[in-house]
Amino acid sequence: QGALELMYNLQEELKKITGMDAVTLQPAAGAHGELTGMMVIKKYFEVKGETKRKKVIVPDSAHGTNPASAKMCGFDIVEVKSNSKGQVDVESLKSLLDDEVAAIMMTNPNTLGIFEENVLEISKLMHDNGSLLYYDGANFNAIMGWTNPALMGFDVVHLNLHKTFASPHGGGGPGVGPICVAEHLVPFLPGHGIFGNSQNQVSAAPFGSAGILPITYGYIRMMGAEGLTQATKIAILNANYLATCLKDTYGVVYRGANGFVGHEMILECRKIHEEAGISENDIAKRLMDYGYHAPTLSFPVHGTLMIEPTESESLAELDNFVDVMLNIWKEIQEVKNGEADKDDNV
Repeated sequence: QGALELMYNLQEELKKITGMDAVTLQPAAGAHGELTGMMVIKKYFEVKGETKRKKVIVPDSAHGTNPASAKMCGFDIVEVKSNSKGQVDVESLKSLLDDEVAAIMMTNPNTLGIFEENVLEISKLMHDNGSLLYYDGANFNAIMGWTNPALMGFDVVHLNLHKTFASPHGGGGPGVGPICVAEHLVPFLPGHGIFGNSQNQVSAAPFGSAGILPITYGYIRMMGAEGLTQATKIAILNANYLATCLKDTYGVVYRGANGFVGHEMILECRKIHEEAGISENDIAKRLMDYGYHAPTLSFPVHGTLMIEPTESESLAELDNFVDVMLNIWKEIQEVKNGEADKDDNV
């Protein structure tokens, strides 16, 4: 009974944090949450009799699992391009809308580290078209406590408890990727023999990765609203600190309207490759020589590194990372100027 109480309370906390109306803890990871969320959307339209809605719009800046999850649910994927700001091109989106579009999958800020300024306009466009909005919660630590997917107009969201809320991550798991939904999607959540919706399909074990849920619950309770908001502040501050330290050497590909990035940034490496013959892959391997796990490579922009320091890194650790990156930059210049042999250096 104590475990059930904890899980119920966790669901209530996640509802408050996201602004949504109901939660299922079943999905075992972020991508699993995506799949579950898209299955909920599919069931919603099936019950409404709108079976022709087979298209899902995915921005070109989306996480790679987004189109994969939608495709596994039987949807056809339609890509919408980003504009020069790195945001969804609204005019391009308008041209894609018809009565066959079921949903759009977005994260905000997006994978470029840029906040989608036109999210409310996008939400209205989708809903006026009879379509839904899916929020990929992988970047939730960039908005937590300041806004939420419900305020942006999203209908379903998954959260990575193993990223934003302190549960273990890496090494193959365990992960936790619950989905939170708006009221009109509540009847289509995964089934459970005790808590209702037993006629619906089951996503995973009844309570997902139940053994690690106390970590997330404890984290939320100890942090409180003020602490969670502070975590978001630090995540954004850390990313902008790195961007400022590296902008005059590598350079940052995209910045928001205010000149800042969100919680992550795209580090430019393409010019380095042109001038010195050193690729982003070489830089990633060199980082490993210094004891750092390489950041995301050539995604979502080919020839770049995507760096997300998160809220957990101290100033000392950030400074150490900057020192390493600047040392690698110095080595690159030596190669570029013919002062060192590429194979021996980087």
